[in-house]
Amino acid sequence: MINKRVENKDYLKNADILAPWLLGKLVCRKTEDKIIKARITETECYMGENDSACHASKGKTKRNEPMYYRGGHLYVYLCYGIHSLINVVSGKENSPEAVLIRGVEGASGPGRVSKLLKIDVSFTGYDLCTGNEVWIEDDGYIAKYKVAKRVGIDYAKEEDKNRLWRYISM
Repeated sequence: MINKRVENKDYLKNADILAPWLLGKLVCRKTEDKIIKARITETECYMGENDSACHASKGKTKRNEPMYYRGGHLYVYLCYGIHSLINVVSGKENSPEAVLIRGVEGASGPGRVSKLLKIDVSFTGYDLCTGNEVWIEDDGYIAKYKVAKRVGIDYAKEEDKNRLWRYISM
């Protein structure tokens, strides 16, 4: 199968559907001298204003505004003032859901993913469907996966901490 760029309609899924669907897809980053392609191995979903672990849980802010875009944009934020974390916005416009890319082949952990792909907060709001610097491809690979609790969300309500919204390729 020829690699096919993931289309806008594919990103309109809710985050809990998009997160496992993205496993096995190739996140692509064009730099000045090459194209980096890395297979997605781990994701987590964040389900909007009713999910206390989600950045949108307290409503729209300047920081999280890209989460309110239609699916297919990036929401990249700085964690601990050091790591840029890459999220794929999902769903319809004004429905702030996103999928954190926690791992790719060659980089385990969301901070390492952004370093490998050379993506920083300047990419927040970036359109994956029309842009030529970052996009996601589907080469037909179907990932088998397991589910687990999300990590790094100690601030969230107990029910949200216990949701099995982390997806890990096996």
